[in-house]
Amino acid sequence: MKKNIIRATLFFAAMLSALACDNNFEEINNNTNVPTAVTPDLLLAGVIRNTLNNQVGEAWGIGNIVVQHTAKIQFVNEDRYLWGELNGIWNTVYGNMRNVQNIIDFAEAAEPVQNNYLGVALILKSWMYSLATDAYGDIPYSEATKGKSAGVYLAKYDTQESIYDGILADLKRANEILGTSSEAIGGDLLYNGGSASIIKWRKLANSLRLRYLLRISNKRNVAADMQAILGNPTQNPIFESNADNAALVYQAAAPNQWPLYTARVGSFDEFRLSKTLGDVLISYNDPRLAVFGRPTQNSVVAGTPLIEGVPNGLEDTQALSYNGGPQNISRVGYTFACLVCNDAGQAPPSANASRGLMMTYSELQFILAEAREKDLISTGVAETYYTNGIQANIDYYKSIVPNDYGINLDLPVDYFTQSGVVYAGTTAEKLTKIATQKWIALFFNGLEAWYDWRRSGLPALTPGASNLNNNLIPVRFIYPLSEQSLNGPNRSEAVARQGADNLNTNVWWDKP
Repeated sequence: MKKNIIRATLFFAAMLSALACDNNFEEINNNTNVPTAVTPDLLLAGVIRNTLNNQVGEAWGIGNIVVQHTAKIQFVNEDRYLWGELNGIWNTVYGNMRNVQNIIDFAEAAEPVQNNYLGVALILKSWMYSLATDAYGDIPYSEATKGKSAGVYLAKYDTQESIYDGILADLKRANEILGTSSEAIGGDLLYNGGSASIIKWRKLANSLRLRYLLRISNKRNVAADMQAILGNPTQNPIFESNADNAALVYQAAAPNQWPLYTARVGSFDEFRLSKTLGDVLISYNDPRLAVFGRPTQNSVVAGTPLIEGVPNGLEDTQALSYNGGPQNISRVGYTFACLVCNDAGQAPPSANASRGLMMTYSELQFILAEAREKDLISTGVAETYYTNGIQANIDYYKSIVPNDYGINLDLPVDYFTQSGVVYAGTTAEKLTKIATQKWIALFFNGLEAWYDWRRSGLPALTPGASNLNNNLIPVRFIYPLSEQSLNGPNRSEAVARQGADNLNTNVWWDKP
């Protein structure tokens, strides 16, 4: 009897405890300090910062190397094309695309729809997916952000052609809807937000459209689409000057300084000016030489400062001993340097001189120069676009290189009449000059110079003598190895369709 009373007492106590817990469950388990939804302005800044910082890292680690803007003198695997998986772009694009999709979802669910945020998000989505597809080829796209909304956790790989259709459609839509709602854009690290930023985002959308139309121009007739943009500047504004550049301005104080500013001096000094770029700039008497490289340390000591690059693709011993050693090879320019990467007698470099680049007015001018020379567009004069592109890049560096660096960026009076620069010759010669100047202007802009070189084959680049890729410059990244285990069937389908998963398989727009 006593046992039964005890059991009953415990049962009722448990019931009362359960009821008490149930009555307060939501209140007790709701952390009021953790938001369940985040507004677009809080997401936008992080997406821009993360992706453009990655742009800088990609340029430094592989982009400048593969197009022979810089070369390595130590740990030279990248320069010899001994590439394993390079997952920075993949991880950055898909890691940040969740927040881009959150901005899109928030903007579309608002009443009324927040078209300004939606337009900005569509631009970022398009640009980010272009980075990934141009690096890898076929990638997850249409199902890539469907995990939460539709329970799709193993996204199919879309063809690059269909991805470009989506990119171009989203950019067109972004241009059309920006400015059709009243919300002010916050978190805008590119154009400072507010109503004044709307026109600049529209210019970016249309300038990117022209970039991507030219990129696929070997596979599709894009003339009508390009001319439609240029033929209606009111409806389709494009970059008009360096003031429209999509460039992240860094800060003088941590934590938003130039990403390489905190690099170790030893790691920074593994990278040097490439002889390929240096020789071209020297032959043109081009003042940008002093921006991209510094006089060798021994030449400064001798009182005869010289900027000299090192060939790409040398093995370690050859690279370290080239021209008598590192003291006779130019370090990368001071504008891009780390805090302790100053030479003897120099003050520490600026923490915020350089920029994280998405697209510039200079690049757009070279796009238009090529398009006009090929009769893809009928607006404007190819030579004018070409000279504007060169001058715009010079002016860009004039605006960011600190005066105390002592670099004179004035072009020589005969610069545009030199045989290697003057806009004259056959169509092939003119296109080579456009491509060469565009290649120079794309210095430190992520992988854009590599993407453009793959499309055009210009300027002519020769693999380094000690390369490990059968004398071939790579034309894509291999897929992340994690995809084999996490999304194997979809990856395998893409490989079967696209070609072997190696460095030498051309992506769709680059296939012969």
